[in-house]
Formats: sequence, structure tokens, C-alpha cells
Amino acid sequence: MEFFRNINQKVADIVATPSINSVLILAARACASAIFIIAGYGKITGYAGTAGYMQSMGVPAALLPLVILLELGGGLALLAGFQVRLVALALAVFSIASAFIFHAGADQMTQIMFMKNFAMAGGLLAFTVFGAGRLSLDAENRQA
Repeated sequence: MEFFRNINQKVADIVATPSINSVLILAARACASAIFIIAGYGKITGYAGTAGYMQSMGVPAALLPLVILLELGGGLALLAGFQVRLVALALAVFSIASAFIFHAGADQMTQIMFMKNFAMAGGLLAFTVFGAGRLSLDAENRQA
């Protein structure tokens, strides 16, 4: 157990270095935002199909512009580090709601998508707690 404690402490020491911390948080924002940016853009280019799918799941197609705004706009805001705590919380709630609405089926792929949404929500909630970091428009100077 002591072995793992020592390794954990070494990692904690390394990521506490401000420059490393800043780059890791920026990389985390880039990874977390990519799925929302791509999905939002895909909903624009496949608007009619997405609207039809939403309706088939009992969600009014009139909500699609709001979904696009949240996914694309929220994804870009997360990437840029703008209002990250608020955006991350909104995207986390959206991810959980989407899981229940669109990924609550019994087949294995649907269950994987359901859990993917929960995993994304977990990461987004961490941004809600810890913020955007120094390399962001929010420019929060918080170290690990």
C-alpha cells in the first residue's frame, strides 16, 4: 500500500507544478469539449434527421436549436475556458437527461452509450468544482 501512496504523491507533486497543471487542464477541456462540438455541428448538418429522431423519442423538434446551442456553444465555451463552471454544469445535466431519454434501452450498445453519458457528466462535474484553470478565458489561478 505504501508503494501506491508514494506513486500517488509523486503524481500529485508533478501535477501541482503550475505549468503542468495548466496544460493538463487545457487538455482535459479539449478532450471533454470535442464530443459536444462534433455532435452540435452534426445536428446542424443533419438537422432534419435529428429533428425526426428527437420526435420519435418523444422530444419536441422545436428544442433542437437549444440542443445545438448547448452542445456546440457549450462545447466551444468549455474549450475556450469561458464560464466553465456554469457551462460544465449545464452540459452535465444535459448529458444525464440525454442518457435517460435516448440511451435507456436494453441492448449492449445502448447501455454503453448510457454509461458514456454518465462518465462525461462526471468529468464535467469536476470542471464545475475545479474551474477552467489558468490557460482559459476565465483565467482561474487555482492549483491542484
